[in-house]
Amino acid sequence: MEIVEGFGIGVVVILGALLILFVRRALVTRSGGIIRLSVRVSTMLDGRGWSPGFGRFVGDELRWYRMFSFAIRPKRVLSRKGLAVERRRLPEGQERFSMPADWVILRCTSHHAPVEIAMARSTVTGFLSWLEAAPPGAVSPRMASQDWPAA
Repeated sequence: MEIVEGFGIGVVVILGALLILFVRRALVTRSGGIIRLSVRVSTMLDGRGWSPGFGRFVGDELRWYRMFSFAIRPKRVLSRKGLAVERRRLPEGQERFSMPADWVILRCTSHHAPVEIAMARSTVTGFLSWLEAAPPGAVSPRMASQDWPAA
């Protein structure tokens, strides 16, 4: 009987954790402005270190939340003021296995440190429009067009 009770408690804990993940995502995404977005959190191994999540546009910030996290706060916040697209490329090597085929990787520079983000090709246009829509007097993002693959 103790084994069955232990198994039942384990199932309830797993279902509770899944429920919390769904409720968290619903709370964060309820006001819209959400995109699927992966961020490279580690560069120790080539093609590895990508973490799936979603981004939310809030004013001059892109707030990135990990997909499988219980945290309500964003894991990373990118400010439009100091963000510039340095390079655009398609997934290479191991990266092709960790993200959908139609995704594009953007290497961006910011005030803090360089960051690599990956998103669907159709989302890149909206992201670049958001970057360029900075208020008057702000520096326009640099984009090296020679590095951009054909659409």
